[in-house]
Amino acid sequence: MKEDLTSVSHWSMAFIDCTNPTDPSEKKKGIKGRNWKNRMALFLKTNSAHAVSNLRKNKSHRPTADDVTQWAQSLDKLLSHKYGKVAFCIFLKTEFCEENIEFWMACEDFRMLSSHQQLTSKANSIYEEFIKSDAPKEVNLDFYTKNKIIQSLSEPNVSSFLEAQGKVYSLMENDSYPRFIHSDIYKELLAAARRRR
Repeated sequence: MKEDLTSVSHWSMAFIDCTNPTDPSEKKKGIKGRNWKNRMALFLKTNSAHAVSNLRKNKSHRPTADDVTQWAQSLDKLLSHKYGKVAFCIFLKTEFCEENIEFWMACEDFRMLSSHQQLTSKANSIYEEFIKSDAPKEVNLDFYTKNKIIQSLSEPNVSSFLEAQGKVYSLMENDSYPRFIHSDIYKELLAAARRRR
């Protein structure tokens, strides 16, 4: 019972942590270096018993064994599952490369925008946060790709970041994703999901 409560809380904290952008000032304070277990412990200390109790009752917060097994089939399946994306984000944080998934998610959000004003604002925000030299969460892109993005900033469209997003996706798929599938985080999640059957 206590184990289920802890795992539900871990998922909730991880979801909050991985869906909210990191404050660049926190990185300067060294908070970036905390591992995922410390982040979860902090969450458990700061949440009320009432909130944790509600999470425990809501079984939709837990991925099933089938869900977790499917994450090992492809990066697409992992990222299309709400908690698969969160688990992968936690893993990337332990490897200090969470900017890749954050950039990918920002690009996904960007492609959903419709108004010119929203596109312009979000494009500039993505550029400042992930693309420009010395950006707080600079992703690894070649000069040609960065230059195309810079040229599109005056008149951005939904495909402005498509090439860059594809390159970052490919990097995750070929590098981080295989390590995630063989990581202790993934193995623990799969074991926990199987115990709940």
